[in-house]
Amino acid sequence: MLLKAKNLITGDGETCMEDAALRLDRKGKIEWIGSQTEADMLYPQETVRDYKEATILPGLFDMHVHFGYYYSQPDRENYDDYMIAFYALQQAAYSLQLGITSIRDLSSPHNLLKQLRLAGEKGYVRVPRITHADAGICMTGGHGHEDGIEEADGPWEVRKAIRRQLRGGADWVKILTSNRGDIPEFTQEELDAAVDESHRRGYKTAVHAGTQPSIQMCIDAGFDTIEHGTFMTVEQGRQMARKGIAWVPTITAYTYLYQETKKLIDEGGDTSNPIAARAVRDQAFFEPAYRAYRDNFKKIYDTGVKVLAGSDMVLYGAPPLPIHQELAYMVEYGITPLQAIRTATLNAAEVLGKEKETGSLAPGLEGDILVVEGNAARDIKALDQVIEVFLAGETVFSK
Repeated sequence: MLLKAKNLITGDGETCMEDAALRLDRKGKIEWIGSQTEADMLYPQETVRDYKEATILPGLFDMHVHFGYYYSQPDRENYDDYMIAFYALQQAAYSLQLGITSIRDLSSPHNLLKQLRLAGEKGYVRVPRITHADAGICMTGGHGHEDGIEEADGPWEVRKAIRRQLRGGADWVKILTSNRGDIPEFTQEELDAAVDESHRRGYKTAVHAGTQPSIQMCIDAGFDTIEHGTFMTVEQGRQMARKGIAWVPTITAYTYLYQETKKLIDEGGDTSNPIAARAVRDQAFFEPAYRAYRDNFKKIYDTGVKVLAGSDMVLYGAPPLPIHQELAYMVEYGITPLQAIRTATLNAAEVLGKEKETGSLAPGLEGDILVVEGNAARDIKALDQVIEVFLAGETVFSK
């Protein structure tokens, strides 16, 4: 099958081909990419889908999701294992509708994502490609402990928690070491142990760290990705670039929380939901967080640190998986649409070690493809107009 469009973005952050075509083989892999003129000569009998003025680009990655985060639901008491699984499946459906064909889940109830992926492999349900970190690990009483995160204290207890989660099938390790304050939750010794235990077993590890000095402690420990890094400095961006540590800023989550909590405070509103009430209490954190991303994103991006797109949206009533908005903020704050798209495609695949499988459009890779109206290389908001989504060459969503 041939796919044609006015624009074809490969995902390398630079290339947008015009009047391009892509051929999928019978196994759902990309066999050939070139001009529409060449396609007509090489494959005159091929079935063609011509999207005209649209853009073909790689399926997106969301590198920070919580498919099983039911804790902000107003009827939380109804969420037993069955309901949580249905909720996670709905999140998976949303992702495919948005053109997200790969996700990294960074803490959901134990075993949930492992089984969701298995259900997809068995053909029971349709889900994106899943990489997951099981339930995450915090200190006793630390950030996330009330939301199903596993608690551990001391370097050997942290190691044991990691071993349990890896035994249970986790692909990554997730550590949480800061919340809204400046006091680190884990000690340097604990963070070092977490990285050492993960790396010596051949696994990568992500860390929730948004404030100082936790960010610096996590850079020193050598985590593979720093989640949020809200108040990161430019010099820390340079350190991360040198050490090969990637940054998942999650701009949208904090910007949305700032906007919504300000609205609740200014206009009044329902704060009976415990997550909403907690967010209102933290409003003094969200405004400087919003400003930090706005003022510093481009400066840190320019250090060469590898940036990854992640949504991390868990507030009840918020737009689910707003990865398109995340990329739009990146463009608003100073990078090009092609650079922003790379944060949600090739960069993510490289960090996950999947760049030879997916994450860009090139012969030999899986046909994980998003088609949107307009020219996404010029207008990032074109991503909001999804026409069709392919996973391994098979249509999983069509407008």
